[in-house]
Amino acid sequence: MRAVRRPGEVTERDDRPPASEATRATPEHDAAMAIDLAALGLNRPGTVHHNLPAAVLIEHAVQRGEGKLAAHGALVAITGRYTGRSPDDKFIVRDDETAQTVWWGKVNKATDSETFARLHGRVSAYLQGRDLFVQDCYAGADPTHRLRVRVVCERAWHSAFARNMFIQPDADALADFEPEFTVLHAPGFKAVPAVDSTHSEAGIFVDFTRRMVLICGTEYAGEVKKSIFTVLNYLLPARGVLGMHCSANVGDDGGVAVFFGLSGTGKTTLSADPERALVGDDEHGWSDDGVFNFEGGCYAKVIRLDPEAEPVIFETTRRFGTLLENVEMDDATRTLDLASERYTENTRASYDISLVPNAVPSGRAGHPRDIVMLTCDAFGVLPPLSRMTADQAMYHFLAGYTAKVAGTERGVTEPTAAFSACFGAPFMARHPGVYARILGERIAQHGVRCWLLNTGWTGGPYGTGKRMSIRYTRALLRAALSGELNDARFVPDPIFKVAVPAAVPGVPDEVLQPRRTWADPAAYDAQAAMLVQRFHKAFADFADGVDAEVLAAQPELPALI
Repeated sequence: MRAVRRPGEVTERDDRPPASEATRATPEHDAAMAIDLAALGLNRPGTVHHNLPAAVLIEHAVQRGEGKLAAHGALVAITGRYTGRSPDDKFIVRDDETAQTVWWGKVNKATDSETFARLHGRVSAYLQGRDLFVQDCYAGADPTHRLRVRVVCERAWHSAFARNMFIQPDADALADFEPEFTVLHAPGFKAVPAVDSTHSEAGIFVDFTRRMVLICGTEYAGEVKKSIFTVLNYLLPARGVLGMHCSANVGDDGGVAVFFGLSGTGKTTLSADPERALVGDDEHGWSDDGVFNFEGGCYAKVIRLDPEAEPVIFETTRRFGTLLENVEMDDATRTLDLASERYTENTRASYDISLVPNAVPSGRAGHPRDIVMLTCDAFGVLPPLSRMTADQAMYHFLAGYTAKVAGTERGVTEPTAAFSACFGAPFMARHPGVYARILGERIAQHGVRCWLLNTGWTGGPYGTGKRMSIRYTRALLRAALSGELNDARFVPDPIFKVAVPAAVPGVPDEVLQPRRTWADPAAYDAQAAMLVQRFHKAFADFADGVDAEVLAAQPELPALI
């Protein structure tokens, strides 16, 4: 009979032996990289591997049974129960530092300093005697605004992930590196809901006073980067810097474009354009000097990756140094099955941005000429491309609309509307109005063109219509960013009030007007009415705090519907 689990006791993977001498870094390397972790409560760790290079970390991961090498060299790791973020188990410590500055509620859930301290003590006790992997990194390519981050990991492959996703300081900076924030990552330690106020064994706790993040109970690596994204989005607005959940690229003429979007809308795919240089694929800041990447790597979804439509991302899955999460692999041949949903739809590739041939080495660019807000409208209502005024852009930034397609395991095909303020509410610690105000100021100051790009369905909703052709989407985007549409004729959309181009080379005219693509216009009208109601309901949280001009951008049904 199994004993009752005590708080903090590990019930999964706890029988893994410590790393053998054969798996440890050489004594010479460890001596050169000695580090004291006593300030974190880690007085008796095992071997501490400090700032190991990627190849050595991957060797450790394979030897420790954390992952397997695929045929072309990528490391494949399976994260078990948790294949995505755990937003219900993410907490911020409410104290004198944060009580009046964090936007408390469903997204930013509060815990207290005492709960954090108890959890920290138990996590530290769990890590005593275990080998640890430490990476010292920068978050932020702009030296003026970057954050010095130390990531302390229980697993070698998570340390490799941190090395991929953050920016590596040079040798001189590492010599006297003092972290401004620390991530303590212990996936083998399970939180106890009754003790830690979590909803599961996973926990992500951010303490701005202690300058620390605790992550436990989940192997999903994305929690590491997203926790620091949350930290930056809290710290930077006080400096007048906008944190953005967006990708960014730059054309040969220096024109910068940023792409706001939630998961699945095409943020990574569309910014990885062979004809434009990639600044970054997910997280950026916008300061008085321009746009800068928060990261040093990319974290792309790879489910059903198309080598022809997405050649840049596909190639990274075949490179040593890439980390593949929850991708199915044949154990005998080590070949990958990128189409498989065996573990999750949310299969991921983490890779250093240097693997992207046309990446911007500095991670920095000028002020955006274009802002593209991406939505995957599974209801088939929104135009594929439309131009927005600044007020309309502010409205859609605050609304953060996309649609998620429900699982089809039991024949459920009804899409679900999702509204995430600033296209990244789970990572925005302050009130959305703080970020919207900075965005509005920047749009006005730099005369930015604003676009709404729908990568979702046309000719009907999911299950009836079809997904917008990537060929059409790229043609629309190319026309918008090139300036080809500057003098084009636009017609107003009667419901969403945005301006729709009357014609775009390479795209059938009827595709531009969604109502014309439906076999039954009355069915389109009913679907549009339903979506408008959802916009109104979702925006109610912000309606009292926005200018009248922004509120006037809200979609409305014309009298004829």
